[in-house]
Amino acid sequence: MKKVSIFITAFLFNILAAFGSENAPTPAQAWNELYPATEAQIKAPTFRDKDYNILDYGKRSDTKGYLYTELINNVIKKCSEEGGGRVIVPAGEWLTGPITLLSGVNLHLEEGATLLFTDDTKEYPLVLTRWEGMDCYNYQPLIYACEQENIALTGKGTVDGGAHNDNWWKMCGKPHYGYTDGIISQKIGRPLLQEWNEKATPVEQRVLGEGYGMRPQLVNPVKCKNVLIEGVTLLRSPFWVIHPLMCENLTVRGVHIQNDGPNGDGCDPESCKNVLIEDCFFDTGDDCIAIKSGRNRDGRTWNIPSENIIVRNCRMKNGHGGVVVGSEISGGYRNLFVENCVMDSPDLDRVVRIKTNSCRGGVIENIFVRNVEVGQCGESVLKINLVYEPKEVCQRGFNPTVRNVYLEKVNCKKSKYGVMVEALEDECNVYNIEVKDCDFDGVATGGNSIKGNTDDIRLVNLRINGGKI
Repeated sequence: MKKVSIFITAFLFNILAAFGSENAPTPAQAWNELYPATEAQIKAPTFRDKDYNILDYGKRSDTKGYLYTELINNVIKKCSEEGGGRVIVPAGEWLTGPITLLSGVNLHLEEGATLLFTDDTKEYPLVLTRWEGMDCYNYQPLIYACEQENIALTGKGTVDGGAHNDNWWKMCGKPHYGYTDGIISQKIGRPLLQEWNEKATPVEQRVLGEGYGMRPQLVNPVKCKNVLIEGVTLLRSPFWVIHPLMCENLTVRGVHIQNDGPNGDGCDPESCKNVLIEDCFFDTGDDCIAIKSGRNRDGRTWNIPSENIIVRNCRMKNGHGGVVVGSEISGGYRNLFVENCVMDSPDLDRVVRIKTNSCRGGVIENIFVRNVEVGQCGESVLKINLVYEPKEVCQRGFNPTVRNVYLEKVNCKKSKYGVMVEALEDECNVYNIEVKDCDFDGVATGGNSIKGNTDDIRLVNLRINGGKI
């Protein structure tokens, strides 16, 4: 039996390796072979059958503003050291500072339980993370794990980052979010981090935190294996909501994400392998799902692509994009499957979006999308943009490549454009793109917009406003 299992695993990896090359799979090969091979590798972690209710190790406090940080983290540590299990947060509101997940622990929020995070920056120590694809030490994300295995955040409870215009969000430096001159914002930290990235400053010297205005993520597992996020509601994140970094075997299932803040991405797997995102709801102030693999020099140095990601049965409302690849994608990306999703909002700008530029480099390939229904989006159904952030200060000449992108049976009732492509002028780096059997109605401009040097963009049985292209 063991030999059979080893043989099957090896066979699946051979399939994935073959299709990661320039020999692109056809859509039929991808859905019939690569998709089940990818799905077979993604397994949710299991845990020891032992519960640790935090109220068994401490009491509720009547003191206003009391933080349960120490209690929760101590119970997580005890659970991990004793072999793992569920750490249960019972119903009620629990004000806390940052929480650190450890191996073998399922942090389980009962129905009616809310983890409400303090906005006191002094409660957040500095840890190793990435900020917009750049390595640094910054405020500890609100729920954080580093180099752990078999971890989870589950239950019907709520994780409330507590962010609003009077605390974390104003640090973005935008007037809409309460910014005024004199407030420390990311206008200080972000360009400095970009400079450190371009100069290859050692990460040990990239110390941010107090005085730099760089907001933390809500949930950030780093270099972890076997991760599950299931059932919870995630609200009001200071920055990106779920940001798995260099993780392998990740499942995000049945999660409700509502986050109106700046850079409020819903789920951003970065340099991750074997990821399933299903049955989730996204209402975000930025991209709903955005796949990353590092920015510029840092991304190229690590050279770890994101790969083998499945997105299915999700619902997207507001956001800059429904399913997005980029823009911090210097390590490249391959093998994305999106199916059976519903998207609908005038504040959803695009359905499928690929964004990158000549600072990044990397190859984005093998993207397969089918059976997506869109009520309306603000700009375009498919957008491929290789001139994103044209004013970015960086070393140029790292031209990215986008190839092997297939949309089938993606229907939209209202948009400005159908397909938008903004490619490079100096070389052909966008090719083998197919949009097939799709209906785009209510297209305000009446068509598509394709600019730059492209090749082999096929519009097969594409109907725009009732007419076949």
